[in-house]
This record gives sequence, structure tokens and C-alpha cells, in this order.
Amino acid sequence: MMVSKQVADALTAVRGMIALALGLLGITQGIDGLYLAGWLQLVAWITDGLDGPLARNSSRQYHSWLGDHDLQVDMMVSAGLFIYLVTANLVTPIAAVSYLLIWAAIFARWGFSRPLGMLLQAPIYGRFIWVLVQAAPEVGYFALFWIVTLLVVTWPRFPRQILPEFFSGIRAQLSREPKNHDGNHGASNGLGKLN
Repeated sequence: MMVSKQVADALTAVRGMIALALGLLGITQGIDGLYLAGWLQLVAWITDGLDGPLARNSSRQYHSWLGDHDLQVDMMVSAGLFIYLVTANLVTPIAAVSYLLIWAAIFARWGFSRPLGMLLQAPIYGRFIWVLVQAAPEVGYFALFWIVTLLVVTWPRFPRQILPEFFSGIRAQLSREPKNHDGNHGASNGLGKLN
């Protein structure tokens, strides 16, 4: 059904709104908004787990702006969560700035890719889950349950496809030549063509 693709896009849009809500929640409520932040993040993870299969199972395959920018929306969610963690004093400003500088250097050196984006998000999510388990265990354990459930559901595909694609993407990204001063990768071969 074509409707499944539209539902997938709507779920992606919901994640974009959650990203904004997480950032605002940290600014307006700080640590007092932890339970709500936990539930919002869970909704974001659930919608992220559902939108891909829905889009792939659509009877009519087409590209949409939201579908083509799913990774950027995922990055927005982790950025919103990062803002929440910092503004709720769950991550120190020094640690936050250090983390951002490290990743700025990584992206400047190797560029941006899906595997590197996933690596950037992992410590943010890990810190958040740790905080949830410590301070809001009902939400924290539900988050862990969701992650385990997702692994079980995707298990045949996870070790055979998802992990190998991730590691080959990291290897490919790290083996690229550094970006030169004009933002392009590689060096000129003397004919004006980049490798």
C-alpha cells in the first residue's frame, strides 16, 4: 500500500518534532523533565524502528524528502537529546564541548557518513540510558527492553547484514584520503580529476 510510505514519512516527521521537544525540555525543565525525556526518546526509537520497514513494504516505491533525510532526522534526535543532557546538567559543559570538538575533527578529516553518524550517536544514547536506569528505572528498563526486543526481531538480519555493513562502512570511511582545503576528498591526479 502506498499509505505505508506516507505513514513512514509521518513517523519520521514525529521524530523531528521529538528532537525539538527534547532540546526545549532540557532548557525549560532540566532534570525535572527526565521521565518525559525518556518517554520521548523511546517514542523516537520506536518510530525509527518502524519507519524503515513500512517504507520498504510500500506497494509504490518513491522518494520523499523525509525518507531521503532519515539519517539527518536521526542526527537531530541525538542532537536534541545531547542538548537535553547538557542543559539538565547530566553532562558537563566541558565534556560536551570536548565531545563536539573531537567529532568536528573526525568529520573534518574523514567527512560525514552513516557509520560515523551512528558512532557519534552511540555515546549520547548510552549516557542517556545509563542516567535513565539510575534515576528513572521504569523508563530506563523499558528502554533496555526495547533495544533487546529490536535486536531479537532483527536478529537474522543484524549479524549478517547490519553489522557487516556498519564495519565495512567504517573501514571505507577511514581509508579515504583526507579532505583537502576545498572540501574535496583525495588528491589531484594532475589532470584536474579527483580520485
